[in-house]
Amino acid sequence: MQLKPRDLLRTSEPIYRELHLKESTHTDDELIALMVEHPDLIQRPIVERGTRAVLGRPTENIKELLERS
Repeated sequence: MQLKPRDLLRTSEPIYRELHLKESTHTDDELIALMVEHPDLIQRPIVERGTRAVLGRPTENIKELLERS
């Protein structure tokens, strides 16, 4: 997907605000650990096909994935 962990965060979630992630300087590994601990932080759906994956929002991403595969 070529996205950084920060790109996968759901900024509208209450836990995002509670953890002050907007202002944070967490490393990628720290953000991943937070996403494991708080799965609501992860944007979804993530759709995989073969060796490729895309975020399912907007839905055009899924259509493009299916057309290119």
